Amino acid sequence: MKYVFLMKKTFPLFVFFLFFSCASKKDIVYYQNIDGLNRPENASSYEVKIQPDDLLMIIVSAEDPEIAIPFNLTSVTLPNTTNLLATTGQQTIQSYLVDRNGNIEFPVIGKIQVGGLSRTEVLQSLKEKIGVYIKNPIINLRIMNFKVSLQGEINMPGTYSVASERITLIEALSMAKDLSIYGRRDNVLVIREINGIKSYNRVDITKADFINSPFYYLAQNDVIYVEPNKTKINAAAVGPNTSVIISAVSILISLSVLIFK
Repeated sequence: MKYVFLMKKTFPLFVFFLFFSCASKKDIVYYQNIDGLNRPENASSYEVKIQPDDLLMIIVSAEDPEIAIPFNLTSVTLPNTTNLLATTGQQTIQSYLVDRNGNIEFPVIGKIQVGGLSRTEVLQSLKEKIGVYIKNPIINLRIMNFKVSLQGEINMPGTYSVASERITLIEALSMAKDLSIYGRRDNVLVIREINGIKSYNRVDITKADFINSPFYYLAQNDVIYVEPNKTKINAAAVGPNTSVIISAVSILISLSVLIFK
């Protein structure tokens, strides 16, 4: 009788935690239908668009270095902040800040519209304008403050700087050590701002066709939010003593087996 009574008390709790700890394969596995997916034709042509508040490093070179000097911002020396007694510093190249209208002030040439253009388009525009003064100029351009932020059920949430200007949603999740086991993989939210207008899209990374989405490649300052699944929400509803309850149920079941076997 004691055994039956004990089982009646502990069995519902055991079933409750067993039920909410189970996860379906379709909720966890990525790229589930990739075998039947067609490769997007424009995958290799993706380029981010330059936005207001971007910091651009633009370096102009020529066969004669002296000719290119007027077209480059001067380097500045930053003080060594780790040692107040040090007299040496670190040289850094100044960057161009894209204003709210999408313009930058370029040496010699003056105001140039770059907002909304791709890196390739800006380079082409600069080559045409600088080509009036320099024959066959070599121009390097890079977005210095390209970053993405990851929030929610991420193993290492935070803001991550991106060295390149081409990063996918999966690569960003990988930088943050992937989703936690409690993250919803079928409803990843991507928040994006373009020319002051915010947009959002929900991406299902369990279905391979998301690689054709305009949110597969990320833009600078994108925010990725992963919401918790039902297991995490239910666990939060039970309270912070979930682990204690599970341990207690396990001990009671073990004791009942030892006493009444």
